[in-house]
Amino acid sequence: MKRIILSVLVIFTVAMNTAYAADRQHKLSISEAMQSVDFKSRLNPDFKFYFGKQSYPTPAATMGERITNKKTNAFNKSDRQACEWVLLSALLALQNSAIAAGGNAVVNVESFYKRNEFSSETEYECHTGTFISGVALKGEIVRLP
Repeated sequence: MKRIILSVLVIFTVAMNTAYAADRQHKLSISEAMQSVDFKSRLNPDFKFYFGKQSYPTPAATMGERITNKKTNAFNKSDRQACEWVLLSALLALQNSAIAAGGNAVVNVESFYKRNEFSSETEYECHTGTFISGVALKGEIVRLP
């Protein structure tokens, strides 16, 4: 019995190390992802995201910076599919946090994977492994007029 448990633990450890060993970095289009049906149906259409240095109206109020670090199952998905899915999850987390704080937008949104900043108006950073994909974002919650 102990041998079986030990064997299962070894297999699990090898599988998890493999999942994290493959770490492919992708820079993907924000606008392409935002055009998908999932994004259009799940994100609040009255809520706004401003990526990188995109200009936005002067905020009526600021509610501070938020960071989200989301992972998703990448098994049996293309890297693009997994990245878009986890981007949606990260944006939903920022949106929900902002709404709870009284905001209606997140500005200066940038990728923040492993605390490395990547700021772009057109692209986000995603990392994919064998089984897991991840997107980390940070941005400032505001209330726009």
